[in-house]
Amino acid sequence: MLLREIKNIFHSELDVLYGKEEVSSFFYLLIEHYFDLERFVLAIQPELGIDKKQETIIFNALSELKLEHPIQHIIGSSHFMDMDFKVNSYVLIPRPETEELVRWILEDKEKTERALSILDMGTGSGCIPISLSKYLPNSNVFALDVSLDAIEVAQENNITHRTKVEFFQADILNLNLKYTYDIIVSNPPYVRELEKADMQKNVIDHEPGIALFVPDEDPLKFYRAIVNFAAKHLNDKGSLYLEINQYLGKEMKELLKKYEFHTIELKQDMYGNDRMLKGIIR
Repeated sequence: MLLREIKNIFHSELDVLYGKEEVSSFFYLLIEHYFDLERFVLAIQPELGIDKKQETIIFNALSELKLEHPIQHIIGSSHFMDMDFKVNSYVLIPRPETEELVRWILEDKEKTERALSILDMGTGSGCIPISLSKYLPNSNVFALDVSLDAIEVAQENNITHRTKVEFFQADILNLNLKYTYDIIVSNPPYVRELEKADMQKNVIDHEPGIALFVPDEDPLKFYRAIVNFAAKHLNDKGSLYLEINQYLGKEMKELLKKYEFHTIELKQDMYGNDRMLKGIIR
């Protein structure tokens, strides 16, 4: 069967669900992942076809997309900071906004020559600490998560990318660590239950709720614990970086002020939303 015919089938069955542009993106991701074909291949080989075995593979992927399974779960990985990270239902799929948070840290520390001690709280796939370890190779990077299943995924990514992040299980809400750090970073759960109605079904049904949602009546529960911990465990002039709920930027700035952080900076993401916050201790 010709690939261009299969692409037309994807559009006829998925455009209503996802939109034409996203369906094209899915199709090209799949043929690159499964068949090692670049997206421009149909432009130069419009009569290119695939065999029956390959048809089965790509039509199985189509069936999963019709059930609104995330494309990253179908191919088993997500692209982040020029690397591919294994993902599954135990971890959040890395978002572009989180990549912006990592790049902010790297921009701030690009001229730092000394080894930094870094802690990521609530690591999921390990995309944050592994990226920091990759681009700040002299640093000592640590990461925690409450989920052993998530840590297992992060460890696999750690091995794949030949980084030396130390992962351990711990609960952000009940931490008892004696170490101090130069940087603490976190992308904790921050989506309020009231915001669930605005989210895509493939996120709600296939990504871990434990990593996404917080009660409407206490949306800062994880941030209070993180900021309290950071105030006690950051070295002098240490930095706290957080990904936050876009609607709670003012409340987050007040929280950092309460714990005597200074040089507090609220930063917008590529979509113009208040998404990242930085504070320096002492």
